[in-house]
Amino acid sequence: MSTSLKVLAKSLLCPPGNGVYTIHTAQERKNTLHQHMFGTTIPGQVEKAWQASLDHLNRELKAHSTKSILLGLPSDCGGGIQRGANWGPLFLRLELIEAQKQFGTQFFDAGDIRVIPHLLHDRYISKETLHSCRKALYGNSRKNLPVAPLSMAETFLDNLYRHHPHATVFGLGGDHSVSYPFIKSFFVKQKKLKRKTGILHFDAHTDLLDKRLGIDICFGSWAYHARMWGETPAALVQVGIRSSGKKKEHWERTLKVKQYWTKEVRKDGAGQIAERIISHYKTLGIEDLYISFDIDALDSTFAGATGTPEPHGLFPHEVAVIIGEVARHYPIAGADLCEVAPFVRNPDGVSLEPYTTLLYAKLIALLILDKMSQKAGA
Repeated sequence: MSTSLKVLAKSLLCPPGNGVYTIHTAQERKNTLHQHMFGTTIPGQVEKAWQASLDHLNRELKAHSTKSILLGLPSDCGGGIQRGANWGPLFLRLELIEAQKQFGTQFFDAGDIRVIPHLLHDRYISKETLHSCRKALYGNSRKNLPVAPLSMAETFLDNLYRHHPHATVFGLGGDHSVSYPFIKSFFVKQKKLKRKTGILHFDAHTDLLDKRLGIDICFGSWAYHARMWGETPAALVQVGIRSSGKKKEHWERTLKVKQYWTKEVRKDGAGQIAERIISHYKTLGIEDLYISFDIDALDSTFAGATGTPEPHGLFPHEVAVIIGEVARHYPIAGADLCEVAPFVRNPDGVSLEPYTTLLYAKLIALLILDKMSQKAGA
């Protein structure tokens, strides 16, 4: 991490778990996280220890470490059905830290993007609000930095990849709009590396709206834009779809994407679907993959703590088979996991929530992180 990138990180990022700005809510969980990570819960000491950890990240990046970078984007302003996914990164981190101790999974936690919860992207902000928020975040209304979480994430990732194009980032959301900056910055650097890259998207919903109520960047539209950033729209492969106002044929014909709905996975088996995905990517000459995983791709029995739980979804073992098989053929160069909402309760779900959702989100995150480390060490 160059000096300029570290300075930028200190402006745009904050210690893990602090991206959601609250005084008391979930403070016990934040304290537990900080005690595990930094050995203290005193805010000033946490900040100091986290900033020191950025020097360690610098050494990891220079050494081309196999560790992926964990980056939280705890924003749910781009949602719109039921909020609460902003708490996903905090709750999932505790699960991942315990798993790291148990299984030895390696990753480096860079922290959270600093989030003003009322904002989405700078393009929607007036000049007056921009100046006011810059003063609140940076102490200087004239400081030329973004203030909305998606814009801040894009700025940080653009600079990270500019200095370290081979870094692998695992994003923790947040609602699914957070995939917009993660994937956009990722594809900018992939094109510079001249790598043909596909997106493997797990979701109950297509997220292929061009706009939702006039807003063109949100949880229902990010994939519409992302399909155009790769080599071809067909490089976006969606798995687990089952809740859509249009049939599969509509999306494939009009937007040229490739879809495998849950009923196909259940009918033909996850192994067969994986083979079809691999064959499809081979015809396109794909070299690397980005995985975007919406937790509602899973059946609501396994993932009820989310904004839009859907029945008749994927089973965890089906997800594991598809990711495992595809990753044997294609390096996973980047990923995100979104829409875990720990305080949300699905009335039709199991009584053990949010622990059931957190368990399967953790297992999927660990699987993806494991495949990403293989990519980084390849």
